[in-house]
Amino acid sequence: MGALAWAQQPGLQPPPSVPAGDAFREQIVAHERAGLDALKAGDVAAFVESTAEDAVFVDAHGLAGKAEVAKNVAGFQLKDYTMSDVRFVPVSAESGLIAYTLTESGTSHGKDFSARVYVSSVWVRRERRWLCVFSQETAAR
Repeated sequence: MGALAWAQQPGLQPPPSVPAGDAFREQIVAHERAGLDALKAGDVAAFVESTAEDAVFVDAHGLAGKAEVAKNVAGFQLKDYTMSDVRFVPVSAESGLIAYTLTESGTSHGKDFSARVYVSSVWVRRERRWLCVFSQETAAR
């Protein structure tokens, strides 16, 4: 929470243990994009592999863990997407939060869809690899 507090106050610098700068931001964003690209390529295994065992996902259907998300994305094919208005908060030297607007289209369980949602995701480096531990989607109006 400390990182969130300094991120909201102009002029404050992150604590020394939290990396600052665009490189850390881009690293986290690249992991998020890799997950979306995996869904676009139909590589459900790659998407699931980037998800922590204890991950929590939240959307209009409620809370879901890794197993439930893996089951749901098996019937999901992303055709196109764009990320815009990406915001980043470094939480620690080993974690960061991104929030962005996602415009997407594809097929979900045999039905075409297009949507615009607000997404937030938390990525953590564990055992030398980056994993998504939390993701939330809210439909945009």
